[in-house]
Amino acid sequence: MNLDTNLYNNKQEPEDKFICQTLEKEINKVLPEAENKIWHVHPVWFLDGNPIVGYSKQKAGIRLMFWSGVDFEEEKLKSETGKFKDASIFYTEASQINTSDLQRWLEKSRNIQWDYKNIIKRKGVLERLK
Repeated sequence: MNLDTNLYNNKQEPEDKFICQTLEKEINKVLPEAENKIWHVHPVWFLDGNPIVGYSKQKAGIRLMFWSGVDFEEEKLKSETGKFKDASIFYTEASQINTSDLQRWLEKSRNIQWDYKNIIKRKGVLERLK
């Protein structure tokens, strides 16, 4: 468990805190090799320095975002920007988290990756890693 992620989770209101703790637990279980740190003020998990998954508190609820999620072809994950390959789902209650879906998405996040780590070097151009 990352201390900074734990502090982030503990700052949330009770239901949001429970959502964040549930997400953190599942992410760590499926992606134990991922590095977890606070990045742009919210918890993010990285594989080989590439951001894979993270969550943040937003007006609509807790947003779980997968950087390469558009290519997962999952109906419940919605593209936010259309500019990149990210896709998200929002939770307002922990009971909305379907752990089977979440585990499948996390496995896909390991196997489907775009290179966000080098996006600045490539002047905004994304290349597929996996």
